[in-house]
Amino acid sequence: MPKNPNLKSVLIIGSGPIIIGQACEFDYSGSQAARSLKEEGIEVSLINSNPATIMTDPINADHVYLKPLEKKSIIEILEKHKAMGKPIDAVLPTMGGQTALNLAIDCDKGGVWKKYNVQIIGVDIKAIETTEDREKFRLKMLELGVGVCKGRTARSFLEGKEIAQEIGFPLVIRPSFTLGGTGGGFVHNPEDFDKALNHGLHASPVHEVLVEQSILGWKEYELELLRDNIGNIVIICTIENFDPMGIHTGDSITVAPAMTLPDTIYQRMRDMAIKMMNGIGQFAGGCNVQFSLNPDTDEIIAIEINPRVSRSSALASKATGYPIAKIAAKMAIGYNLDELINPITGSTSAFFEPAIDYVIVKVPRWNFDKFPGSDRSLGLQMKSVGETMGIGRNFQEALQKACQSLEIRRNGLGADGKELRDQEALKKSLANPSWNRLFHIYDAFKAGLSFKTIQNLTKIDKWFLRQIEELILLEKEIEKFTVDEIPRELLLTAKQKGYVDRQIAHLLNCKESQVFNKRNEMGIKRVYKCVDTCSAEFEAKTPYYYSTFNANQENPENESVSSDRKKILVLGSGPNRIGQGIEFDYSCVHGVLAAKECGYETIMLNCNPETVSTDPDISDKLYFEPVFWEHVYDLILHEKPEGVIVQLGGQTALKMAEKLTKYGIKIIGTSYDALDLAEDRGRFSERLRELNVPYPLFDTVRSADRAVEVSRELGFPLLVRPSYVLGGQSMKIVINEQELEQHVVKILNDIPDNNILIDHFLENAIEAEADAICDGKDVYIIGIMEHIEPAGIHSGDSYALLPPFDLSEGVIAQIEEYTKKIAVGLNTVGLINIQFAIKDEKVYVIEANPRASRTVPFICKAYREPYVNYATKVMLGAKKVKDFKFKPYKKGYAIKIPVFSFNKFPNVNKELGPEMKSTGEGIYFIKDLTDDFFLKVYAERNLYLSR
Repeated sequence: MPKNPNLKSVLIIGSGPIIIGQACEFDYSGSQAARSLKEEGIEVSLINSNPATIMTDPINADHVYLKPLEKKSIIEILEKHKAMGKPIDAVLPTMGGQTALNLAIDCDKGGVWKKYNVQIIGVDIKAIETTEDREKFRLKMLELGVGVCKGRTARSFLEGKEIAQEIGFPLVIRPSFTLGGTGGGFVHNPEDFDKALNHGLHASPVHEVLVEQSILGWKEYELELLRDNIGNIVIICTIENFDPMGIHTGDSITVAPAMTLPDTIYQRMRDMAIKMMNGIGQFAGGCNVQFSLNPDTDEIIAIEINPRVSRSSALASKATGYPIAKIAAKMAIGYNLDELINPITGSTSAFFEPAIDYVIVKVPRWNFDKFPGSDRSLGLQMKSVGETMGIGRNFQEALQKACQSLEIRRNGLGADGKELRDQEALKKSLANPSWNRLFHIYDAFKAGLSFKTIQNLTKIDKWFLRQIEELILLEKEIEKFTVDEIPRELLLTAKQKGYVDRQIAHLLNCKESQVFNKRNEMGIKRVYKCVDTCSAEFEAKTPYYYSTFNANQENPENESVSSDRKKILVLGSGPNRIGQGIEFDYSCVHGVLAAKECGYETIMLNCNPETVSTDPDISDKLYFEPVFWEHVYDLILHEKPEGVIVQLGGQTALKMAEKLTKYGIKIIGTSYDALDLAEDRGRFSERLRELNVPYPLFDTVRSADRAVEVSRELGFPLLVRPSYVLGGQSMKIVINEQELEQHVVKILNDIPDNNILIDHFLENAIEAEADAICDGKDVYIIGIMEHIEPAGIHSGDSYALLPPFDLSEGVIAQIEEYTKKIAVGLNTVGLINIQFAIKDEKVYVIEANPRASRTVPFICKAYREPYVNYATKVMLGAKKVKDFKFKPYKKGYAIKIPVFSFNKFPNVNKELGPEMKSTGEGIYFIKDLTDDFFLKVYAERNLYLSR
């Protein structure tokens, strides 16, 4: 059946601000869906309250509504379109995670869709109710003959106690209608049950929980399915969890294709998945099914089914190259699979199952250091804030690449001298999984723990453990040689297993550059392979690549051919984390599009599977690689770009600036020297002094003793922080010598040889920040934002208003003057963000960052101007600031609302200080300062201020 001709206008519901458990994978899905529907001539409207994402950018939809995700907003939009004479015909709620689904169900129950004659597409509400209501799901599976855990639903405390008595311990509690496993957990004994049951009943919006048998230690698999209107089903991808049951899939290391699944069991799983999808309702769209397998008996049970695009479908799309959300959106408007073309090959049908000739490994990224005192154990509640994906020809290569992408000051899995050697501590860690369990498995083999002990403690499949054990044996072999003596075969094997030169140098006890030179002499060079969805059976139209090492040096078979066009490399921002999230991905995407407009071939390098920058549709060439020096440098040698853009990818990309400069590679825009000047407090303050710009008194120290001497000169309270960090990492306000000493010692332990900055902290000051574009001579300030909370709370955690709400004209004049002086004084070419503290009508400069900041997308959305596009053209030298006609839309105020995920860490106090803790942000527009929302926030501005 072709497209439904009655659908002319579709509303897509987004997922709102980023929280743990629901991140930018839904912005990726929503962006893909919007572009997919626009291709079909459909008018696309989109509601989402998240300003940081490319999804809410005018490039994606015809009408973007930055409104709260609630029924009231939906009614306003439907009314507006009705009044315009262009009523909305259908709503697509499957692209915005649980938030979008819950809102669609809420509107359905309130009769909103019926009243405005809006059809729900891409999903079946009854199917959602069946899958979200744990009891209905259980009964439906039993009816279909699909095995499930023993258990049933409790709607009261008493009922829960009765069920527990029937099943016996250990058991698991799963609240209905929650996302990311919120409120769920394992209970091993009766003493802990009452508390866990109570917590679960409160976490569920309908106050019901499923109490069921525990299948801790079983194997876990996921299948991604797509079905069209006539019942054609394809299985896009099978994902295997490296971690056994007991850890939320969002916190598990996952592998595609499944590595330890015999074909006979896979066929049974496949049949069950199809039966389940058909059994819950007849809708066209994507579906994710999770299974558990008893490793001793091969019994399969169904864990859950999600009849929507999920976190795993973003991963499956990037893993296979098959754009699930794009195809699901087309099916939602009536197309069948056999009527659509596979966008990767451009010639074969979308009615096919991808075949892949490589391995994908996803490793989650956690941020426990932001929540001192938090429970770091992994379980049914998701706690990771982002993820990285590695692509390799084998599991070991993909695993090493994923670990190199994490940015946790490791060079991959091991071979860096940072291993834990205490056998008892290792056993404890293996038995109680946390963020570092993968590294501790490696350490355990190295420390001599037996294979059997490691397997018993972790319950991880023997095949995976053998892969890690093999790495240890390989390293022992390498350590027998020097860099001059190492045989070619051995060095090639290490490179094929994903080791970077820095790891090999550690094993050979030499410099990284010596390993680099040695392997190049031996002809061991990276080659680039194409992600084509069909194991190279058909030619791919989409240039989407990963690197590996071929054995054949005469014919290295490089599938990525470097063109003669002038080209630009944009470095992405790596995995999401607190302090560096999706807003940098927004900037990278706009940077790529602007460079394209200037006639460059654009190359994107990034390793985050959740984002739009790693959508092969965005740049001319996508390299899915770690943003890690060796991978970046080899790519530059292969592609020979005119230069590299580092100021759009947050601290991740910025960290490359020094090496790029050292190797004579051109940085597009602001130079490394200027970036370093802003980071080096001594040089920066010198420059401020020359420019006659006030700043708080400060000094730089490298020891606790010196810190105490400095404190006597500057006077308490003091702001203490390491240099070169993002998101206020390890930043603290101290009020006496004892606190000062403790904190300085902690920083030096965490980050040895760091310059520690000590500033006199301006108490009760107002904080403000400005973003500007500079071409080295002229400066245009794109926006000034005033924080509602006093100075001392990180800018990322503050409510802020654009434009300022109570700064005097004199103060704003000082901010404007200093912004222009600093932008030119730092030789900025591109974007700059400057933060100020205002006390007694005097403006002090706290810091300057000559790069894209967290607030730039917010200002772009509020003022409705594409500032990153303009700034990129300035960086490329294609335009000067004077060439743009700036016309910001300025009516009322836009409020930036920080969003936190403290509910994932119930034992952590919600207190805010100089270290950033929010996971996302929302935008809220008000007409004037009498608005109730503003008055409430303003009244609570000191509530959570801590040190």
